[in-house]
Amino acid sequence: MDKNYNDPSSLILVVVDVHETRDGIEKLLQADGYRVAVARDEGDAVESARREPPNLILVSLAGSPGLVIFTARQIRDRAGIDEQIPVVVFCIQEISEGDEIALEQNVYVTRPDNFNQLRSLLVRLLNRIRVAA
Repeated sequence: MDKNYNDPSSLILVVVDVHETRDGIEKLLQADGYRVAVARDEGDAVESARREPPNLILVSLAGSPGLVIFTARQIRDRAGIDEQIPVVVFCIQEISEGDEIALEQNVYVTRPDNFNQLRSLLVRLLNRIRVAA
């Protein structure tokens, strides 16, 4: 896959409570040329986003889909992140595998079958905010 599909200045905030998953996502995104900030919970995410606002937030936390979505919105609100910044919520329940659902503007729930599907979604969302800027 061509690695010239992203902007290396893009910062993705990865909020994942499982250490191994967080590290794996961080390494894959860095290999694609993204800058990555990692957080293990809402508080860490808010602090990180306040230090340097991300271009996209990726959230995968334990809990019901509703709770994880609420937490993702709280991160955006508490950190003062612009609503144009996409939030992608990994969900393992209540969504067909490989599908993505737009809950509201720039809040998406996805359950990718593999990293390439997630990668495609991130590229599409980051390109959309670049075009709008």
